[in-house]
Amino acid sequence: MCEKISIIRKKLAIAQERQKKYANQQQQELEFDIEDKVLLKVAPMKGIMRFGKNGKLSPRYIGPFEILERIGAAAYRLVLPPHLSAVHNVFHVSMLRKYALDPTHVLEYEPLQIRDDLSYEEIPVRILVQKAQVL
Repeated sequence: MCEKISIIRKKLAIAQERQKKYANQQQQELEFDIEDKVLLKVAPMKGIMRFGKNGKLSPRYIGPFEILERIGAAAYRLVLPPHLSAVHNVFHVSMLRKYALDPTHVLEYEPLQIRDDLSYEEIPVRILVQKAQVL
């Protein structure tokens, strides 16, 4: 019985080493400097509205945001805009992706005409598809 237990332990150790090797191949050591620009990963969940979008068409990454400071070995504090003030500004390195400066990536911020009751009129930017249905 002791021989069987030792054989089982050896096989378990071999399997654990194999799984550890596969998992470590997927890992990347990411490190950012202060004042680098990063994108923040947002995980879409069904029925949950985060960062102003919901559904499968919501963006996977938002940003770019600037790194304010490094906290520990794997956490960073970001400079978030005021509309994300309800979100905690410290994120694990796995939630961040380095932002490569792209000149075509232009963020358009237009001021809203806010009414007295704190509402505004939504105007579409452009119509993508128009289809007339004939019955």
